[in-house]
Amino acid sequence: MASHECQSMQIQRIAHGKANLPPLTVYQRLKLELRRKLSPERYRWLKRTIDRFSSLVDQRNADGKSKSPAVSSGLPSLQAGDRVKVKSAVEVEATLDRWKEYKGCGFMDDMWEFCDTEQCVLKPVRRFVDERDYQVKNVKGIVLLEGLNCKGTPIFGRCDRNCHYFWRVEWLEKIDQPVEPNQPI
Repeated sequence: MASHECQSMQIQRIAHGKANLPPLTVYQRLKLELRRKLSPERYRWLKRTIDRFSSLVDQRNADGKSKSPAVSSGLPSLQAGDRVKVKSAVEVEATLDRWKEYKGCGFMDDMWEFCDTEQCVLKPVRRFVDERDYQVKNVKGIVLLEGLNCKGTPIFGRCDRNCHYFWRVEWLEKIDQPVEPNQPI
């Protein structure tokens, strides 16, 4: 095994079988099977199709356009070490679609507890390996926050990988840090 190979590419080789899962509802089983069987592109296509169909049925907007979140177009530039405040649950929820996503980035249930808290940016994310298709993906407007890591999901239970949550910059407000008296301006 090459030492430069990313560990996520080795998951099949290091796993010792499947973990026992709690009982799933029919909806959860269906969603999980679709995720496993469909490629990421087909899964996105299916979600877009469901969105189009439901907008025709629901007639949520009189003009037939999809609901657009109330987010400013200018993205804040966040760098490592910047202090940020996670927006309130109401503000974050206003950006999310029916899939609890904004621009493809999901807002996990465990992330709600960090709303209205101050955090520090660990680093901006420019690229990452998508483990579903093992492709390197380029992204904009996503950062990692220090110490905010996933501990597992309600469906699968506890997970020991300790992955960072992806945070959209639209969910964060930059906090201006006061300049210390001994620091040059």
